[in-house]
Amino acid sequence: MITVIFISIVLVLTCVGIHYFALVNLSLLRSRGTAHPRRWLNLMVLGAIIAHVTEILVFALGYRVVAANDKLGGLHHASGGDSEDFGYFSFVAYTSLGFGDILPHGELRFMTALETLTGLLLIAWTASFIFLEMQATWDQEKQGM
Repeated sequence: MITVIFISIVLVLTCVGIHYFALVNLSLLRSRGTAHPRRWLNLMVLGAIIAHVTEILVFALGYRVVAANDKLGGLHHASGGDSEDFGYFSFVAYTSLGFGDILPHGELRFMTALETLTGLLLIAWTASFIFLEMQATWDQEKQGM
Protein backbone atom coordinates (compact mmCIF):
# COMPACT_ATOMS: atom_id res chain seq x y z
CA MET A 1 0.00 0.00 0.00
CA ILE A 2 2.92 2.35 0.68
CA THR A 3 3.97 2.06 -2.97
CA VAL A 4 0.53 3.05 -4.24
CA ILE A 5 0.30 5.93 -1.76
CA PHE A 6 3.69 7.23 -2.90
CA ILE A 7 2.81 6.89 -6.60
CA SER A 8 -0.55 8.57 -5.98
CA ILE A 9 1.07 11.53 -4.22
CA VAL A 10 3.54 11.94 -7.09
CA LEU A 11 0.66 11.84 -9.60
CA VAL A 12 -1.39 14.41 -7.67
CA LEU A 13 1.56 16.79 -7.31
CA THR A 14 2.42 16.37 -11.00
CA CYS A 15 -1.16 17.19 -12.01
CA VAL A 16 -1.31 20.22 -9.71
CA GLY A 17 1.96 21.43 -11.25
CA ILE A 18 0.64 20.94 -14.79
CA HIS A 19 -2.55 22.78 -13.92
CA TYR A 20 -0.75 25.66 -12.24
CA PHE A 21 1.59 26.00 -15.22
CA ALA A 22 -1.34 26.00 -17.66
CA LEU A 23 -3.42 28.57 -15.79
CA VAL A 24 -0.47 30.89 -15.14
CA ASN A 25 0.50 30.80 -18.81
CA LEU A 26 -3.08 31.38 -19.93
CA SER A 27 -3.25 34.35 -17.59
CA LEU A 28 0.03 35.72 -18.96
CA LEU A 29 -1.23 35.32 -22.52
CA ARG A 30 -4.37 37.21 -21.56
CA SER A 31 -2.41 40.10 -20.07
CA ARG A 32 -0.15 40.38 -23.14
CA GLY A 33 -2.69 39.75 -25.84
CA THR A 34 -5.04 41.97 -27.74
CA ALA A 35 -7.35 39.20 -28.88
CA HIS A 36 -11.08 39.77 -29.04
CA PRO A 37 -12.83 38.57 -25.85
CA ARG A 38 -14.60 35.75 -27.71
CA ARG A 39 -11.31 34.49 -29.12
CA TRP A 40 -9.75 34.76 -25.70
CA LEU A 41 -12.60 32.72 -24.20
CA ASN A 42 -12.09 30.00 -26.82
CA LEU A 43 -8.34 29.94 -26.16
CA MET A 44 -8.91 29.83 -22.41
CA VAL A 45 -11.33 26.90 -22.61
CA LEU A 46 -9.15 25.02 -25.10
CA GLY A 47 -6.07 25.54 -22.90
CA ALA A 48 -7.95 24.32 -19.83
CA ILE A 49 -9.20 21.22 -21.66
CA ILE A 50 -5.68 20.43 -22.87
CA ALA A 51 -4.43 20.73 -19.28
CA HIS A 52 -7.18 18.43 -17.98
CA VAL A 53 -6.59 15.82 -20.70
CA THR A 54 -2.86 15.89 -19.95
CA GLU A 55 -3.58 15.32 -16.25
CA ILE A 56 -5.92 12.45 -17.09
CA LEU A 57 -3.19 10.85 -19.19
CA VAL A 58 -0.72 11.25 -16.31
CA PHE A 59 -3.06 9.23 -14.10
CA ALA A 60 -3.61 6.68 -16.90
CA LEU A 61 0.14 6.15 -17.01
CA GLY A 62 0.12 5.73 -13.24
CA TYR A 63 -2.60 3.08 -13.49
CA ARG A 64 -0.58 1.24 -16.13
CA VAL A 65 2.52 1.27 -13.91
CA VAL A 66 0.65 0.06 -10.83
CA ALA A 67 -1.36 -2.58 -12.75
CA ALA A 68 1.88 -4.03 -14.14
CA ASN A 69 2.39 -5.46 -10.65
CA ASP A 70 -0.52 -7.87 -10.14
CA LYS A 71 -0.12 -7.67 -6.36
CA LEU A 72 -1.09 -3.98 -6.35
CA GLY A 73 -4.34 -4.33 -8.27
CA GLY A 74 -5.73 -3.73 -11.71
CA LEU A 75 -8.85 -3.00 -13.70
CA HIS A 76 -11.70 -5.42 -14.44
CA HIS A 77 -14.61 -5.07 -16.83
CA ALA A 78 -17.89 -5.31 -14.93
CA SER A 79 -18.90 -8.06 -17.36
CA GLY A 80 -15.77 -10.02 -16.45
CA GLY A 81 -12.18 -10.09 -17.62
CA ASP A 82 -9.27 -7.74 -17.24
CA SER A 83 -9.09 -4.36 -18.89
CA GLU A 84 -6.16 -2.46 -20.35
CA ASP A 85 -8.24 0.65 -21.03
CA PHE A 86 -6.41 2.90 -18.59
CA GLY A 87 -7.09 6.12 -20.52
CA TYR A 88 -10.84 5.63 -20.62
CA PHE A 89 -10.94 4.59 -16.98
CA SER A 90 -8.89 7.64 -16.01
CA PHE A 91 -11.32 9.95 -17.85
CA VAL A 92 -14.25 8.39 -15.99
CA ALA A 93 -12.51 8.64 -12.61
CA TYR A 94 -11.12 12.18 -13.07
CA THR A 95 -14.47 13.62 -14.10
CA SER A 96 -16.31 11.54 -11.46
CA LEU A 97 -18.69 10.15 -14.09
CA GLY A 98 -18.52 6.69 -12.58
CA PHE A 99 -20.02 4.60 -15.39
CA GLY A 100 -19.09 1.38 -13.60
CA ASP A 101 -18.21 -0.63 -16.69
CA ILE A 102 -14.56 -0.88 -15.60
CA LEU A 103 -13.79 -1.36 -11.92
CA PRO A 104 -10.52 -1.05 -10.02
CA HIS A 105 -9.50 -3.79 -7.63
CA GLY A 106 -6.85 -4.07 -4.97
CA GLU A 107 -4.81 -1.05 -4.00
CA LEU A 108 -5.67 0.64 -7.29
CA ARG A 109 -8.95 1.64 -5.63
CA PHE A 110 -7.05 4.14 -3.46
CA MET A 111 -5.43 5.74 -6.50
CA THR A 112 -8.83 5.93 -8.20
CA ALA A 113 -10.38 7.73 -5.23
CA LEU A 114 -7.48 10.17 -5.14
CA GLU A 115 -7.79 10.84 -8.88
CA THR A 116 -11.48 11.64 -8.50
CA LEU A 117 -10.76 14.05 -5.65
CA THR A 118 -7.93 15.64 -7.65
CA GLY A 119 -10.14 15.97 -10.73
CA LEU A 120 -12.90 17.65 -8.76
CA LEU A 121 -10.46 20.15 -7.25
CA LEU A 122 -8.77 20.94 -10.56
CA ILE A 123 -12.07 21.28 -12.41
CA ALA A 124 -13.27 23.69 -9.70
CA TRP A 125 -9.99 25.60 -9.97
CA THR A 126 -10.54 25.91 -13.73
CA ALA A 127 -14.11 27.12 -13.24
CA SER A 128 -12.91 29.73 -10.77
CA PHE A 129 -10.16 30.85 -13.16
CA ILE A 130 -12.57 31.18 -16.08
CA PHE A 131 -15.04 33.09 -13.91
CA LEU A 132 -12.38 35.59 -12.81
CA GLU A 133 -11.07 36.03 -16.35
CA MET A 134 -14.58 36.52 -17.73
CA GLN A 135 -15.36 39.03 -14.99
CA ALA A 136 -12.31 41.05 -16.05
CA THR A 137 -13.35 40.76 -19.71
CA TRP A 138 -16.87 41.96 -18.98
CA ASP A 139 -15.52 44.90 -16.98
CA GLN A 140 -13.31 45.87 -19.92
CA GLU A 141 -16.21 45.61 -22.35
CA LYS A 142 -18.41 47.80 -20.12
CA GLN A 143 -15.72 50.48 -20.00
CA GLY A 144 -15.37 50.34 -23.78
CA MET A 145 -19.08 50.92 -24.38
